[in-house]
Amino acid sequence: MDNLSRLPKHVSLIMDGNGRWALQRGKERVDGHIEGVNSVREVMKTSLELGIEYISFFAFSEENWGRPQEEVNCLMELMLKALDNELKTFTDNGVRLLVLGNRERLPESLKESIDRVCSLTSDGPKMTMILFLSYSGKWDILQAAKKMAQELIKDPGRSFSEEDFGELLTTARIPDPDLIIRTSGEERLSNYLLWQAAYSEFVFSPVLWPDFRRDEYLRALEEYSRRDRRFGKVK
Repeated sequence: MDNLSRLPKHVSLIMDGNGRWALQRGKERVDGHIEGVNSVREVMKTSLELGIEYISFFAFSEENWGRPQEEVNCLMELMLKALDNELKTFTDNGVRLLVLGNRERLPESLKESIDRVCSLTSDGPKMTMILFLSYSGKWDILQAAKKMAQELIKDPGRSFSEEDFGELLTTARIPDPDLIIRTSGEERLSNYLLWQAAYSEFVFSPVLWPDFRRDEYLRALEEYSRRDRRFGKVK
């Protein structure tokens, strides 16, 4: 950690490679998702140790609903179990949980668990952990645009700044990610945080998500620490 001269306030992770990890080992795809939960725990634990204020995970995209129904059902059950199992970890470590995305297609049991765990952790003072579940960047921008249109109908003379529009996104009052890490060697956003990632730094790791643990995470943070962030300006 000696090389971590500058840490991000908000780290976001696109967890990719669970299925490939499982198939390479002759296992079912869901086994990769199960093992991936351990990587989430490791990243969260390391983030707490370092004092990172916000950590977020792209857990399930709206496009993921197109996967085989059996895999989708297993993922929903896994998320439900993980929320229940990790509640004590959240409360013991002062972690506030937020779950953001389009809830319409989520099972009722999962919605109820989300509401319960988010409520019980709402005062967590040390770190905010965000799960993006059934999330799409395009959907997020569209739902914000609809809210803006409704406001303009009420007050046609009102003007909206970028900051005003940002407050209509699901991530209102959450800082944009300073660093986005994607695992498994893929190098794309995949419809994730399209507005919020405008000035994020990116680190693409070849490691499959179930193998992405403390050492790989620290390497990504060290890479971020070396970046010169100018935001379009000259230093």
